Amino acid sequence: MQEGSGHRRDASILHLDLDAFFAAVEQRDKPSLRGKPVIVGGLGGRGVVSTASYEARAFGVHSAMPMHEARRLCPHGAYLTGRFGVYREASAIVMGLLAELSPLVEPLSLDEAFVDLAAGPIDDLSPDALTALAQRLRATLTERTGGLTASVGVGTSKFMAKVASELAKPDGVRVVVPGTELDTIADLPARAIPGVGPATMERLTRLGVTTIADIRALSRGELLRELGKAQGEAVHALAYARDTRPVVTGREAKSISIEDTFEGDVTDRAELDAVIERDARLVTMKLAGQGQFARTITLKVKRPDFTILSRSLTLHGATDRADTVARIARSLLDGIPIETGFRLLGVGVAGFTEAAQEELFEPDAAGGTVTSIATSETTTGEGSLRPRWAPSFTPGADVEHDAMGRGWVWGSGLGRVTVRFETAETGPGPVRTFALDDPALRLVAATTPVE
Repeated sequence: MQEGSGHRRDASILHLDLDAFFAAVEQRDKPSLRGKPVIVGGLGGRGVVSTASYEARAFGVHSAMPMHEARRLCPHGAYLTGRFGVYREASAIVMGLLAELSPLVEPLSLDEAFVDLAAGPIDDLSPDALTALAQRLRATLTERTGGLTASVGVGTSKFMAKVASELAKPDGVRVVVPGTELDTIADLPARAIPGVGPATMERLTRLGVTTIADIRALSRGELLRELGKAQGEAVHALAYARDTRPVVTGREAKSISIEDTFEGDVTDRAELDAVIERDARLVTMKLAGQGQFARTITLKVKRPDFTILSRSLTLHGATDRADTVARIARSLLDGIPIETGFRLLGVGVAGFTEAAQEELFEPDAAGGTVTSIATSETTTGEGSLRPRWAPSFTPGADVEHDAMGRGWVWGSGLGRVTVRFETAETGPGPVRTFALDDPALRLVAATTPVE
């Protein structure tokens, strides 16, 4: 086996990453936003950016940035709460396309997946054939999703396929020819290696490391002394492009959670934040004890009527930092009314991995990039079965008017809601303002905001 080529002779692992996924879906469905900066995320005081369109990124806006900072950098952008159901539908189309290539598809999130091409019906794995395959995949994806684009990378391992897709961004294809792996990654920043986050990078910088080539200039012993055996071995292997991780279709459901049941219903936000901080520390202590990082952070609350609300947020990367878990859990709490109080609050983590898997080339103080958020509401016990909250006219939500037809919420406040009437098929449409209680205006579906 040639050093740097892993166990595979052919570039047979494909990585697909949808470009600016949430924002791209919004631009697809809202013609007036095409070519303009679009930011999807939580609009509350502690909200974070989930996805920023490439137009917004030109202003310095990026994923996991506090929303108030994004507004400062890009005051004229379109700020939307997001529509998780619509994103999930688009993701299902993409994952279905990947399943046509191979039975071994490993989704990492709604917008990202690995595919083991060697397990599928593809006979020709030459670089030219793989490039043509990736181009056909991207064209079909754009057609079936109504205009979304993706970056596709192919390599001899998961690491190389991920690197290739990053190098192909946006809306491109990169096939790393077997035998060229070491040259391909030599000049990449050391943070391109999964698990090399800010803290690890600090230690590597003390050793004079900037690029992956600099890591290879160190001895294995130096790395192990500075990073510890487990992480040092992992970084050393990936610096030489050695990665034998298989593409797996199903992952064992694992989670760690801490729940607090209160003697009385708690309505004080400061007290709830303190509980979140403590639980985040306890959860991440257990996580670190297992040598794991988590991709998903979950917040669970139980109301006095025994209604349970659970919200979760999934990162592009993974984290074991208590401050990151706490910050995200607090942002998940922001959109939940607390006036009636909670009898229980819990913080959990899931989606375990053995590496931090941070973004390759984009600094990320949060230890990852928000990719999805799901909300669910269930009831237990004998309390009221009716939820105490309901979807509101949040920016970006789909609405319908008896006379004007379909549109989306531009903004709302002071008892009024402003709507732009357009769809993906109509082109940019007119803007009208209505009273919030106008019987002719209604939400088309319960949208799930990204908090």
